[in-house]
Amino acid sequence: MIMNEEILTSCRVRLMRDGELIRDFSCNDLDLDDYILNEADLYQSEFLATNYLLEDSKANLMAFFTLLNDRVCVADFRSKTEFNRFRKRRFVQAKRFKGYPAVKIGRLAVSTKWMRNGLGSILLDFIKSYFTKNRRTGCRFLTVDAYHGAVDFYAKNGFVRLSEGSSDGNTCLMYYDLIDYKSKL
Repeated sequence: MIMNEEILTSCRVRLMRDGELIRDFSCNDLDLDDYILNEADLYQSEFLATNYLLEDSKANLMAFFTLLNDRVCVADFRSKTEFNRFRKRRFVQAKRFKGYPAVKIGRLAVSTKWMRNGLGSILLDFIKSYFTKNRRTGCRFLTVDAYHGAVDFYAKNGFVRLSEGSSDGNTCLMYYDLIDYKSKL
């Protein structure tokens, strides 16, 4: 297994170019594989999502992630009371709104060749840093509709369950408060 420091020095994250087609990627998840191989360019060209690629020193695709705008709002909670408790713990009185800016991690996948070495966690730290150190946009939270099989992975990386997510029951809505990451810097 390659150590995290070695991975970080031997790869780069870059924006997927418009019209770029990915021909070779597998993460053993048909939905994620189909997205990067067949749908990513469409989502990007329609300004619905932005795709980022993690490549090794030979430009081989190691992983990818997709970001899009989101918000954490009252509709995400089981009740208005639950939402009020949430915002009371996190915001001073003057900053209480009905919704708070967030960036959604729409997709995150690691190639089967690179699984089980912490690369997914490295990417989450990269994304957290991207929005705290570099302040790419005003956002307080990262959100993800995590597949149930990935809930433990996101929880291990500091994400908290917000709700059970989709009506079909395949996902769980989770969030990460970027103030928590900033306090660790």
